[in-house]
Amino acid sequence: MAILVFVRAPEAGRVKTRLAASIGAEAALRVYRRLAEHAVREALDVAGAEVRVHFTPADAEAPVRAWLGDGPALLPQADGDLGERMRDAFAQAFSDGHRRVVIIGSDLPEMRAELLRRAISLLDDHQAVIGPARDGGYYLLGLMGLVEGLFEGIAWSTPGVLQATLERLEAAGITPALLEPLTDVDEVQDLPPGWQDARAFHVEHD
Repeated sequence: MAILVFVRAPEAGRVKTRLAASIGAEAALRVYRRLAEHAVREALDVAGAEVRVHFTPADAEAPVRAWLGDGPALLPQADGDLGERMRDAFAQAFSDGHRRVVIIGSDLPEMRAELLRRAISLLDDHQAVIGPARDGGYYLLGLMGLVEGLFEGIAWSTPGVLQATLERLEAAGITPALLEPLTDVDEVQDLPPGWQDARAFHVEHD
């Protein structure tokens, strides 16, 4: 089994741009680093799972390794939109012999290893598992194999992502197991209360 995590090299102005519009690029970078480190740490706590961090840009392995350490496997993301990159990451994991593969977002304060274990165990009885995000997307997708067309023709980062994905699974004859909805962090109001103070980030003012 494998847990896939997508990250971007931690560089101010290139991560969490919507959040940065409210709190500034440097503060958004600190939040992003904390969120991604949390996701990887929880994934590494799942016994028996290979954690595979897919990073972008493709030449950023050294700074990503310096940031996240040698615990996870590091692989560059493929070219293309988010759907093409996710499909490639799943395909690589299945090609490498993993039977159950789960991908998670790197911006989930509520992510826990227990939730990942439950998602993986649900794949024993389901061909797919989805964790719905409260913004209309999903924070987790688990598959037992590639599903034709699952990642194609979807308007990513819009409220219709989850529904479009469910429709494609239904067309393939697959009824996924559903996890509880969680909030991923795009705006400052998405942060947990404990993060909305100076210890988490410094809000920049004009």
